[in-house]
This record gives sequence, structure tokens and C-alpha cells, in this order.
Amino acid sequence: MKDNHSASSSKLILLGEDDIDDREFLEETFLSIDNSYELKSIGNGKKIINYLEHLDEKDLPALIILDYNLPEMNGAEILEALRASERYDDIPKLIWSTSNSSVYRSLCLRLGASDYVVKPSDITSFIDVAKRMLSFAK
Repeated sequence: MKDNHSASSSKLILLGEDDIDDREFLEETFLSIDNSYELKSIGNGKKIINYLEHLDEKDLPALIILDYNLPEMNGAEILEALRASERYDDIPKLIWSTSNSSVYRSLCLRLGASDYVVKPSDITSFIDVAKRMLSFAK
């Protein structure tokens, strides 16, 4: 029954980002690439966990993107919490961060992140990163 989620038609992307500029820019970029996704943004780690725990199985997101440095729980702590429940196993989880730290990267990948993406500094790279992120949701 683990493949139940991958067969779902969820078009929800959950974005954990507390920086308003980064959040808005990523949302706009996603919508310009594929406007069929619904985006839900939450800027606090504990609120992300609470939101996910209250979703029905059929409403779980197709993709979870987490800023590493979120208030109350960082991206690695969220990954660890999600790992405790099989219900989230089939959802791709991406960490995106301003840090290119190999320690953060290896920690997040070990905790179940599908990818660790460094936040881009220019528009062209931002579009490429957004396309790469969306490729995990399909």
C-alpha cells in the first residue's frame, strides 16, 4: 500500500519558506512553468508538521520543499519528523538553502531528502532550479 500516494493525482506543492521574497519568487516561477499546481506556503517548521498531520491521505502533497533554516524546526528536523511516519515515505522532499555545506547536504540526504538545492542568485539559474524541483513531483 506504500505506492498509494504515488498513484494519487495530487497537484499540491508544500513550500516551507519564511523569506517572503524567496517564497514569492519561487511560487511565481513554478506557476510560469506549470500552473496546474496548487502551492501552499508555510513559514514555520512546527506549522508544517501540524499542517501535514491534519491532511487526509488523499490530500497529501505531490512535493515538499523545505528551506533549511526555518523557525522552530529546521529542514533536517522536519525531515526527521516526517521519516517517523510511513505516510510521507513516497512524497519527494527537497531541501533548498543558501548554504552549500556538505555537512547539511549529507545530513538531509541521509534523513530522506530527494535532493538538496542551493538557492540560486540569478534568474536563469532560478528557473532551472524550479524546473528541477518540479521534475520530482511528476
